[in-house]
Amino acid sequence: MTRCRLMLALSTMLGLYGCASSFLPPPQNGTSYTIVYQPSHQTDTGVDFNEALVCNAIAEGAIAAGRQGLEIHKVWSHDVPGLHHARAGSNTKIEHTSALDSSGAISGYAYESREANRIGPDVFISFHNNGATNKNGCWGFVHEGDPLEPVNRRLAALLVEAVCEVSGLENLGVHGDSEPNRNDYRCATTGKLCFYSLDENVNRAPVRVLLEIGDNAVSREMLVNPGMQRAIGESVQRKLEKVL
Repeated sequence: MTRCRLMLALSTMLGLYGCASSFLPPPQNGTSYTIVYQPSHQTDTGVDFNEALVCNAIAEGAIAAGRQGLEIHKVWSHDVPGLHHARAGSNTKIEHTSALDSSGAISGYAYESREANRIGPDVFISFHNNGATNKNGCWGFVHEGDPLEPVNRRLAALLVEAVCEVSGLENLGVHGDSEPNRNDYRCATTGKLCFYSLDENVNRAPVRVLLEIGDNAVSREMLVNPGMQRAIGESVQRKLEKVL
């Protein structure tokens, strides 16, 4: 009888732990989660620094660390022909995101969002590096006014924590995507300035987080270290898997 009670207590504790840790919505296909990583495609930021290559290496580290059975993909416009702003541009500027060029070509950001929607991820994570902040830290950004904004904020906080744990960067918290207050791309729902790739009207993934990892000047030595790039990606993936 005592053993039965102990087994019941353990089962209850495990069940409660599972409920507490799995705060994400269930996978859309009903069985397993699909993840999409979007590394920055920008090569025009910083001095003697390639943000696209740094962020792509972080994404590749995350993908390589993924456990068997997870669907993990990458969307990246860096080597795709026929796009405008495929290796440059701001995530908050109409000209670089939603606009077509004179030939009718879509932007690198639009291509990446289109490919992500085609895959149909449950979780979308974007990697970028900040600039001109003079802060050796990591920031998380989420879309304001999103139906799952509290979930996005909770996941973003965990992923920022994961980056800081392995890199030594300062945890600079989670922010709404209107806070940078720059350029002219606005969410059609809220009317606020926002990040194009996080806008629910553009990106249909239910959970969407953007990480700004380090400053391209202050954090440069750490960011260009291949071992650190891989370690950051692995840490993000491991932290994500804990809540899937």
